[in-house]
Amino acid sequence: MSRPRCVLAYSGGLDTSVAIRWLQEQLGYDVVTLTADLGETPDMESVTSRALATGARSAHVVNARRVFVDHFCFPTLAAGALYQNVYPLATALARPLIAKLLVDVAREEGAVAVAHGCTGKGNDQVRFDVAVGALAPELQVVAPVRDWDMGRPQEIEYARQHGVEVPVTTESPYSVDANLWGRSVECGVLEDPWAAPPPDVYAWTAAAAEAPGPVDVEITFEHGVPVALRGEALEPDALVTELNALAGAHGVGRIDHVEDRLVGIKSREVYEAPAATVLHAAHAALESLTLTRDVLRFKQRVAGEWAHLVYDGLWFGALRTALHEFVNATQEVVSGDVRIRLNRGTATISGRRAPQSLYQPQLATYDRVSDMFDHSAARGFIELFGLPLRTQTRVQGALHDAVPLQVPKVVRRRDAS
Repeated sequence: MSRPRCVLAYSGGLDTSVAIRWLQEQLGYDVVTLTADLGETPDMESVTSRALATGARSAHVVNARRVFVDHFCFPTLAAGALYQNVYPLATALARPLIAKLLVDVAREEGAVAVAHGCTGKGNDQVRFDVAVGALAPELQVVAPVRDWDMGRPQEIEYARQHGVEVPVTTESPYSVDANLWGRSVECGVLEDPWAAPPPDVYAWTAAAAEAPGPVDVEITFEHGVPVALRGEALEPDALVTELNALAGAHGVGRIDHVEDRLVGIKSREVYEAPAATVLHAAHAALESLTLTRDVLRFKQRVAGEWAHLVYDGLWFGALRTALHEFVNATQEVVSGDVRIRLNRGTATISGRRAPQSLYQPQLATYDRVSDMFDHSAARGFIELFGLPLRTQTRVQGALHDAVPLQVPKVVRRRDAS
């Protein structure tokens, strides 16, 4: 009698390797694995071999680097979305894509369930469960790590007893997730928000004190999308990969953040996101040239909403889809070049230009010879702009009448001789 199939999102690490055997023994599934190559796993062949050796019926590997950058990272860059104005959402952006791939493989394999290796304290469990529920409500979602009664030492012992080969020991202090858009690290000493991250936390970025001297990098955008680095046209995933290496070597992209998780707790996270950090800064600089004041102001609200939707696992929701249309409309004019200086942990804008720039030198200049700004219009403008405030003051009184200001007394006076 054939057993029902379950497709497991498989990373090759401790949790998901143990999960293969646990799903078979405890829930009676034939396990199929799905590994998405998002740029974080250098040897996919070894991951596949480990899955099969552990007992998977078959192992699927999908090269999703280009899709990830094209359809998840760059749209979020165009939105300007950073969770709590800090986190570039690397892990959060990967989850809806992996969920979509899980659903695709489950339908191909005739599976009745999908599974992931998320714990009961994190955000990823919500992202997977909600995304799969939206895309394929007929599939059951199983979360072994959330359901079993084992910590990491017990998992290692379980793996030893069942002959499961895993690349982890009891001395491994951190939990790490990585993809092209960023690397996140937690656990161990990082659980103390007062403790400085030790050097071994970082893998992508040099310490600022050890980084080389400054270098200028020019990034070209077309309709809000990065298309070239230093004048060389690159595919999206190649551009991000190259910029990660370049900016990381200069110590750019380290983020130490205490964030609010969706499940209601605060968590200290250390991120490395060299390319994302540089591209967000460059994109914002180009928008400052090309978008009007009111669009920029409203877009800041959209960015915050977009970030929360992604962080909370609602990528496939109607609101995120609608916001995508607005963001796309704003990016029509966001084309041009940005020069950014990388220098010992900092990324500083040093130049920007755009064919449809709203910065007009003949209006901005203070040179009265070439100045085209009508100074005589300022008096009437100020008269009308200040009219509501003068009216309110005349009718209702000035603010300082209701809230007295404590103005210091003059302590020294000098009369004209």
